[in-house]
Amino acid sequence: MNAFNQSETIIVLDFETTGLYPDNGDRVIEIGAVLLRNQDIVDRFQSLINPGFFVSREIETITGITNTMLSEAPSAPEVMEKFVKFIDTHPLVAHNASFDRSFLETELGHFGKKRPLNFGCTLQVAKRLYPDVINYKLETLVRYKGIAINSHFHRALEDAQMTAQLWIKIVEDLESRYNFEHVSFDLMKKIGKMNKEKVSALLQKEAEELRTQQIDTTGNLFG
Repeated sequence: MNAFNQSETIIVLDFETTGLYPDNGDRVIEIGAVLLRNQDIVDRFQSLINPGFFVSREIETITGITNTMLSEAPSAPEVMEKFVKFIDTHPLVAHNASFDRSFLETELGHFGKKRPLNFGCTLQVAKRLYPDVINYKLETLVRYKGIAINSHFHRALEDAQMTAQLWIKIVEDLESRYNFEHVSFDLMKKIGKMNKEKVSALLQKEAEELRTQQIDTTGNLFG
């Protein structure tokens, strides 16, 4: 089974930042993103961003991104101009999407490029499908699903690629459990917003409705 329609394209992204709160002046210092189509990563975007001020020693330690590296990086307007073209109007996915969404909205707002953002969240979907996980950090879930780790966490492109692989694994689990022919972005987004106790019933209903539609369509062809 294919997890995605051939025409459905998703951007999976991750930001490294100077802190946690864009409203308090924290900025993005690295963007990583992949374009996911039909279970394959078909394009990538990565860039450091000079925030215009020194980052803390703590951020340097966590990310491995030094002030020296940032001093040589392009400015936010230059990077965001390219990133807006990369994401186009595609749906967006992140792990703990509320964090990345808040930074993306803030960065776009700085340069008059604010636009509607359609986000899905691997963290929220995982919380509803995997109740026995000790925590829902990206690294924990990647190890839980047996995804190969070939990179350093807390670098944007590497985390975006790991999140994309996690998204694919979740889709495959849903296909296997509920016999879906296709798991759409919209369904994943709906799962992430649902009451945990109602998720299983929703998915059983969705799968049955899709099977019924397929039977009806086939019947009409020969009716």
